[in-house]
Amino acid sequence: MGALKGILAIVGVAAVLVGGFWALQGLDIIHWPSSSFMLGNPTWTRNGTVLAVVGIVLIWFARRR
Repeated sequence: MGALKGILAIVGVAAVLVGGFWALQGLDIIHWPSSSFMLGNPTWTRNGTVLAVVGIVLIWFARRR
């Protein structure tokens, strides 16, 4: 069971990082890469926020006893 919790935590952290990156691109805060189709697009703000929340839930499940 410990290995599964470790995998959940790793996937959760990755989801939070990627989701945050997507959300910040959607909010037009991060401009990398400069030719990205995600820049200033509210759809990617929503998608990134949802992915980050899923990542937080995964981390929470991994940290439970």
